[in-house]
Amino acid sequence: MAELLIATRNKGKLKELQHMLNPLELAIRSIADFPDLPEIAETGNTFEENAVLKAQTIADLTGMVTMADDSGLEVDALGGKPGVYSARFAGENATNSQNNELLLNMMSDVPAQLRGARFVSVIAVARPGKLLGTVRGFCEGIITDRMRGNGGFGYDPLFFLKDYNMTFAELSLELKNKVSHRAKALNKAVILLEKIILENAACFDPKDLRKRQTELKEDT
Repeated sequence: MAELLIATRNKGKLKELQHMLNPLELAIRSIADFPDLPEIAETGNTFEENAVLKAQTIADLTGMVTMADDSGLEVDALGGKPGVYSARFAGENATNSQNNELLLNMMSDVPAQLRGARFVSVIAVARPGKLLGTVRGFCEGIITDRMRGNGGFGYDPLFFLKDYNMTFAELSLELKNKVSHRAKALNKAVILLEKIILENAACFDPKDLRKRQTELKEDT
């Protein structure tokens, strides 16, 4: 069975990606399996730059095909902030609660019609010495004026979806993994993952991959 290393220490993100990748029958590993790996500084100015940096660096260090996701929240009223700084909006070691509190404070005087925002996810897949590609997905929403829901992570309690009348934090994991920015990016990443799986054809039927890709498109 083909192996894929997911380059994240974010438990919430890892859980979502594992759940969405499960039908592909890949042997998923995380960087928790490599405790000596250094922390990769996200020095890029874009989601693409950071995703590529993480995927390629970890692939080169471990010798494994690696998937890395860089994602964040872009708020229209804040000129696209927090963007690539979403995880450290309130400071280098800020908690989710601190980031959410800062966002609420900065949006306190913004009227409802100007509270548009989007979650963006960029996924990069790399093998040692070679970038296989990058894909992007996004999900449009509205920033609420208070925390809603207990699920998800990050800014999920503040990100409201009009079509479902719920925040990301109020959605079930199954539904979130059909409509989220990360799900949309992963749908596109399936094509990149085919390159890995075809090299392990004895363990995997490519028809199953195409079936899963069709299912993801129908869900999104």
